[in-house]
Amino acid sequence: MSIWGPLKDRYETKQPRKILSIDGGGIRGIVALGMLAEMESQLKNKLKRGSDFRLCDYFDYIGGTSTGAIIASGLSIGLSVQELLNYYLDKGKLMFDKTFILKRWKALYESGPILQSLKETFGADTDLTLNNGKYKSLLLVVAMNRTTDSPWPISNNPLAKYNNPDRPDCNAKIKLYQLVRASSAAPVFFPPETLQWDPNDDDKTFVFVDGGVSPYNNPAFLMYRMATQPAYNLNWETGENKLLIISVGTGAAVSTGEYSNILDTAQNLPNNLLYAMAVDQDINCRTVGRCTYGAPIDRELRYMIPMDKHGNISPLSQDTDRHFLYARYNADLSTEGLKELGLENIKSENVRKMDTVDYLDELQAVGKAASKQVDLAHFGSFV
Repeated sequence: MSIWGPLKDRYETKQPRKILSIDGGGIRGIVALGMLAEMESQLKNKLKRGSDFRLCDYFDYIGGTSTGAIIASGLSIGLSVQELLNYYLDKGKLMFDKTFILKRWKALYESGPILQSLKETFGADTDLTLNNGKYKSLLLVVAMNRTTDSPWPISNNPLAKYNNPDRPDCNAKIKLYQLVRASSAAPVFFPPETLQWDPNDDDKTFVFVDGGVSPYNNPAFLMYRMATQPAYNLNWETGENKLLIISVGTGAAVSTGEYSNILDTAQNLPNNLLYAMAVDQDINCRTVGRCTYGAPIDRELRYMIPMDKHGNISPLSQDTDRHFLYARYNADLSTEGLKELGLENIKSENVRKMDTVDYLDELQAVGKAASKQVDLAHFGSFV
C-alpha cells in the first residue's frame, strides 16, 4: 500500500503544485476568511465545480500559523470557508477575548471548553497522518517550541523524516487538535500547551506557544522551502509554471506612533513584531518568486513585480526565471487603508487588535472589501 494512502494518485503523480499560506492574527482570521471565500467562489466557477468544491481540492499544500493554523487545518480536512467563518463567529469570544478568558481562566483550562471546541471541529481521535483518509491535502501547522526555543513547522507529509511511523517520537502520533491548540497558544491570551512526543522519554515532552512569536507568522516562504528542499523529501519542482504560492494575511497593523509608556509598549509590540515578520517573509517570496500581486513593500522596494524599462508589468508569458509564481493578499487596517477600502465608518483601532471580538461585523466588512483584490489572473497558468 502506498505511503500516501487515499491520496496516492494525487501526490505520486508529477504535476504543477499549488500552495496556500495563511498568516496568524487572532480574531482577525475573519479578514483572511473573507478573501478566502472569494477565492473559493472564483475557483469553483472557473473550474466548473459544484457546491461541494473546497479549496483543498485545488491547493496541494495548505499551511498556517496560529489563527492561520486553525483555518488551514479546517480547509485541509475539507471544510468550506463558510463553515470556518461560522466557527469563528460562534467561538470567537471563547477563543480570543482576553477579558472573557481572564474571567473564566479556571473554568476554561480545567473543563476546557476551547479545547472541546477544537476536538469537535478537528476530531479528538484524529492523528496527523494521511493514512486515516481524513485529510484532503497536505497540511502545515507552525508552532513555537519554548523548551528548545525553536520554531516547529509540523506537517502531515508522510515522507518527512519525523513522520516515520517507526520513530517513537513520530510527529504523526500527535493529535491535530493538540497541534492547532499549540500553534494558537498566544502568550498572555492562553497558557502554553505541553505535548509529549515520546511517552517513554520525558526529554521528549515540550512546551509550545503561539507560532506567531516565531519568524513564521507569515509561513509562505517556509512552505516553499518545505515543498522543495531535499531534506523534506517532497522535492516539488520549481518554476513559474510549476509552483504557485498564494499568501493570505489577516490585516496589516502598523504602529500608529511612538510608544508613550511601558503599558503602551506591551500592548502594541506583538502587533508590531507580527507585521515586521510578515513583511520580511513577503519580501523573501517576492525576491525568489515572481510576484503577480501585492501591496507595495515600502517606498524603495515598491511592489517588486517584474517590469520592463518603461515601468510596464511584464506579461506572464514572459518567463523571468523565478522559482515560483506568487500573489499576496492582505488588508491595510490603518485609517487611510480602511478609507481606500471604502470603509470610512470603521475605526482602525476597532479592527487592529487580535482580540477585537466586539467588532466581528466590522472585521467581516473588511474581509469582504479586501476580497476584491482576489483575481484568478494572478494565478497565471495554474487555472
